[in-house]
Amino acid sequence: MVLVVSQEVREAIDARRPVVALESTIIAHGLPRPRNLQVALELEDVVRREGAVPATIAVLDGQPHIGLDKEQLERVANEDGIRKLGHRDLPPAVAAGASGATTVSATAQLAALAGVRVFATGGLGGVHRQWTVTQDESADLGLLARTRITVVCAGVKSILDVPATLQRLETLGVTVAGYGTDRFPGFYLSDSGHSVDWTLDSPEQVAEVMRAQDALHAPDAALIVANPVPEEQQLDPGLHARVLADALRACEEEGVTGQAVTPFLLDHLVRHTDGASLEANLAAVRGNVRLAARIATAWTRG
Repeated sequence: MVLVVSQEVREAIDARRPVVALESTIIAHGLPRPRNLQVALELEDVVRREGAVPATIAVLDGQPHIGLDKEQLERVANEDGIRKLGHRDLPPAVAAGASGATTVSATAQLAALAGVRVFATGGLGGVHRQWTVTQDESADLGLLARTRITVVCAGVKSILDVPATLQRLETLGVTVAGYGTDRFPGFYLSDSGHSVDWTLDSPEQVAEVMRAQDALHAPDAALIVANPVPEEQQLDPGLHARVLADALRACEEEGVTGQAVTPFLLDHLVRHTDGASLEANLAAVRGNVRLAARIATAWTRG
């Protein structure tokens, strides 16, 4: 597999300037047109305003791209038939010459291959509710257990089994730290109701943990920096609880299973909160991207 690294990203990596990896699934599958392209350009601009280089990642015509130009971003945002690619989908997509937007797992894998150490996303996947029945767990967890990358996120999606996800991450040896908090955020919510063992209060502290990972020759696992959405921008907790309960009930009544569960629940949340859940999601992503750029800067100064 040949990575196509943009000139801007390659020069930044070679000169040890800060680079932030960004996923492309939010562009192709997470937002309606034309807002998806507007958000993609906005997030790249947030990275640049913090003095770092954005590296949005996608697969185009069978070639993994690390860093997209405006025309390529427009293609991911507007072209019909753009697939959704996890890391398991990368080999067949490359072999078939397919085009796809990368999820957390695929983005993390390709970023690490290109030498990008910091990645910003919205929320991670995790262990699904009723796991004992469905055995449904996001591929994000296994991939992060064997990939040396720092992921800035707003926790895991609140539609998941949060305590089971935290337990699974512990079992897999993935370090989880709250940024400025000892509480684990809940994607749309500042606090999922669960605690974390470690708190980091500055980009420099995060960078020191990254250096310690390398110095200790620790297993190649990710560092998750859980950055809560500001309370004033979170989804109203009461509304969230009520709509999520309705969504879970509707999912069961309609017999939705497997990979269809997550998009069904997320769509239900957007529609039944009049878009408030989407705005909370975007607020979280913006904050994560900004923090990731600052962490990348602190990392390259070491």
